[in-house]
Amino acid sequence: MLFHSGSFLIFFPIVSLVYFLVPRRAKHLWLLGASYYFYMSWNPEYALLILVSTVSTWGSALFLSARRQRPGKGRGRAGRWCLAGCVALNLGILFFFKYYGFAAESVRGLFALGHISLELPAFDVLLPVGISFYTFQAIGYLVDVWRGEVAAERNFLRYALFVSFFPQLVAGPIERSKNLMSQIYERHVFDPERVKDGLLLMGWGFFQKLVIADRIAILVTDVYDNYTEYSGLQILLATVLFAFQIYCDFGGYSDIAVGAARVMGFTLTKNFKSPYYAVTVSEFWRSWHVSLTTWFRDYVYIPMGGSRVKSKARLVLNLLAVWTLTGIWHGANWTFLVWGLMYFALLTFEKLTDLPKKLAGKKGLSALYRGVTMLCVICGWVIFRAESLSEGLGFLAAM
Repeated sequence: MLFHSGSFLIFFPIVSLVYFLVPRRAKHLWLLGASYYFYMSWNPEYALLILVSTVSTWGSALFLSARRQRPGKGRGRAGRWCLAGCVALNLGILFFFKYYGFAAESVRGLFALGHISLELPAFDVLLPVGISFYTFQAIGYLVDVWRGEVAAERNFLRYALFVSFFPQLVAGPIERSKNLMSQIYERHVFDPERVKDGLLLMGWGFFQKLVIADRIAILVTDVYDNYTEYSGLQILLATVLFAFQIYCDFGGYSDIAVGAARVMGFTLTKNFKSPYYAVTVSEFWRSWHVSLTTWFRDYVYIPMGGSRVKSKARLVLNLLAVWTLTGIWHGANWTFLVWGLMYFALLTFEKLTDLPKKLAGKKGLSALYRGVTMLCVICGWVIFRAESLSEGLGFLAAM
């Protein structure tokens, strides 16, 4: 079920109305059932995957919490093995459904360079919608419990709602338990002003998606599918338009999610903060897909040492790890990896030269670098959208 489908326009009003009518202790049960129905409308069988993720992280969190409360145990070896095993299970499921085909094809291609024919098992599976989002959300909760930053949730049904909450299930934002879990326990009553604000935000999201993004897509698709017939200037114009298409598509979807949650009394993370006004690439990524950027920051970058490391080589290694993962998180294609590595190079340059601080307070230079940043982002979108690296390079060469 897509947000901009007729089914959702029937589903959401019914869910919201019943949510405010049922008794308080039944509200989370109603939302849980509605969320699973929402998810199962794509493929009922894949509900088992989100259930496995939910059960494994919930049970592991309880185990970690119990060990922490035992004198002298703390995190301990058993706790570390439990954490590592649960994370490996969830990432393994994500890898199989999202990356196995790409990895197998890449390995076969590598062996083919040496004229070696390699046969690997082939699986005809569909990518479960939202699997990257709910997997990261569940892993983030488990790590927070392991760190002692949040208490383990003992009510399985409430935790299951945290993982599967339908407004942000398919395309985020990736919520933290510190924000969303506590709201599941709050008493939400019908508030006309809040409902109005939520519906207005949903309306703006629908406008971005249906009126702007989907209309731009027609022109962009025609140019990119037949780019040899167009001039470099026309391809450049289509690329600029694609930058607005992807923003209105993803940003619009996020606004619908945040607005839908607000109608029912929940506050979700704002995922976009005017990213195309950014002066530097660092600022762009603090404003674009905020929930993903902060997830990698808190669960990968900082644990590796972040920017606090004394060695510049270690700083570069930390950035390389984060942006390699960020690239492949977006899709199983070499284009996404190269796109991530492009940002690794740009952000490494900014970190090593301390560029953001040098631009602070300098309006003329800031305006210049805002244009440079936007140009970098636009060129990045060319690689992001391309079906292959050769096609992406063909677009850039033509421009």
